[in-house]
Amino acid sequence: MNTGRVGTFWDNGGVSDPQNVPISDESIKLGQFLKLADLVDSGSEAKQLLSGGVVRVNGEVETRRGRQLEKGDVVSVAAKSAKVGGEGADNLPW
Repeated sequence: MNTGRVGTFWDNGGVSDPQNVPISDESIKLGQFLKLADLVDSGSEAKQLLSGGVVRVNGEVETRRGRQLEKGDVVSVAAKSAKVGGEGADNLPW
């Protein structure tokens, strides 16, 4: 049930506010980013989630592990999400 409260789990479709995860290059492959951001534990898990249509990039279902992400893209897996950030980004998961 949506209570309408701002900033609650339900306001954004059940997805958490994205953590900012820095990358050192201009882009990164989706499969690599999923592991870097701790959204998956392994490449095989990433492959399963991608083929199952569970992964979203900027709100759209993505099935390509090799998709190039750029700074500012938001990746979501179930209720967790991460934003591709620049070097020294804050809110690191580790």
